[in-house]
Amino acid sequence: MVQINTQTTSVLRSLLSRAADLYYKFRFSKKSSAYWESRYVSGGNSGLGSYGEVAEFKAGVINRLIRDYEIKSATELGCGDGNQLGMFKFPLYVGMDVSRKAISMCQQKYFQDGAKTFVQYKPEEPKGALEPYRSEMALSLDVIYHLVEDSVFDRYMRDLFSLAQRFVVIYSSNADGDDGLIPQYKNRRFTVWIEENLRGWELVERVSNPHTRVSGADFFIYRAMSS
Repeated sequence: MVQINTQTTSVLRSLLSRAADLYYKFRFSKKSSAYWESRYVSGGNSGLGSYGEVAEFKAGVINRLIRDYEIKSATELGCGDGNQLGMFKFPLYVGMDVSRKAISMCQQKYFQDGAKTFVQYKPEEPKGALEPYRSEMALSLDVIYHLVEDSVFDRYMRDLFSLAQRFVVIYSSNADGDDGLIPQYKNRRFTVWIEENLRGWELVERVSNPHTRVSGADFFIYRAMSS
């Protein structure tokens, strides 16, 4: 009976998240950064992947990596509302997001935690602006398939890897095309983009997501060949 209730709750969350995305489709701009700012300002959150069983799965994988590779610092490019951050065990953490509202939410939520810093991500700034925020591990969780503009995707990927000293952890779908219904989703085969555009990184692990009815994303862990 408990299992049925849990599955029902998960399905309801998925339906509500889908409905929320459709709502934002008709209300807000198609520009990805404006979409997320409007979403947070209007009381929305980071979406289903940052809550419930999917967030717990992601935290389990990330905390294992922290332990196995003795990670002391991380920078997340696209930290969102900071809900799943509470499950991570990083000694030092920097959260970056294009949404000023999201950064404000995180700062308020973790204002007593001196090990966490939050900074607005501004892709238009020179690349050197990210240098102070480099960490052993860079994270991209449920972000890539929201980058609907090709130029935004390209800059984001380059910035993501520039933030990492040892590892880049990506949680995303890895396919081409979209469903044509929601403009804030665009699946990308980012592994091919990495092979064609970045040097010095190797894919060392892929972890499949068991909650496929909720999320079509998997984990892809890259390591710097020099580390």
